[in-house]
Amino acid sequence: MSTVSANASMMDGIYRHQRHIYDLTRRYYLLGRNDLIAALKPPSGGSVLEIGSGTARNLILTAKRYPDAELFGIDISAEMLKSADTMIARHGLADRITLAQADATRFEPADLFGVTGFDRVFFSYSLSMIPGWETALRQAMQVLAPGGELHLVDFGQQTALPGWFGTGLRAWLARFHVTPRENLDTAMAAIAAEHHAELSFSTLYRDYARIGCIRLPSA
Repeated sequence: MSTVSANASMMDGIYRHQRHIYDLTRRYYLLGRNDLIAALKPPSGGSVLEIGSGTARNLILTAKRYPDAELFGIDISAEMLKSADTMIARHGLADRITLAQADATRFEPADLFGVTGFDRVFFSYSLSMIPGWETALRQAMQVLAPGGELHLVDFGQQTALPGWFGTGLRAWLARFHVTPRENLDTAMAAIAAEHHAELSFSTLYRDYARIGCIRLPSA
C-alpha cells in the first residue's frame, strides 16, 4: 500500500464514525477558526481553497461571509467528504463549493478543479494531522496566485498555560494522530523568505493556538 493510501485509510478509520459528531464536539477546542475566516478577505470574485476541508464547516462559513468568492476544498478522507457533501447541500451551497479527494502534499488544482491558482489558501487545524506538513505548506505556496495569501491556524505549544494542561491535551490529541507542530513559526518564516513574502504570526489564548499568514508579492 502506498503512503498516500495508508494515510487515507488511517483518516477514514478515525473519522468513519466521528464525522457524524465532529462539528458538535470540535467547536469547543478548535479555537481561532473564525478569526482565520475573518482575516481571509479575498478579492471580489476571488478563489479560496481549504486544504484538509473536513466536514466543510469552514468553507460554508467562508461562503456566507464572502458571497461572491469561489470556494474549493480538498481532503484525503473519503469519509469526511461524504459528510461535507451532505452539509454543503443542506446549506444550499453546492453551486459555490467544490470538493475533491486529494493528498495535501501533492495535488494539481488544474486536474482537480480546472484552475491554476487561488487567491487564498488556508489550513484550519489540519497541519497537525498531515505527516508531511512542511511539504504541504510548500505545496500550498505553489498553488497561490501572485499577491495571494496562505492562512493557517492550529494548535500551539500551550507555553503560557499550566504544564498539566498542555501535557494532558497533547496526550489526548495523540489518540487521534494529532501532533502540534512545535516549529511552525520557524517553518513559516523560512517558506516566506523563500518566496520573498510577508509573514505575520501570533499566538492565541496563551499559546493554546497559533495563527499566521504568508502574503505573496504581486506579480
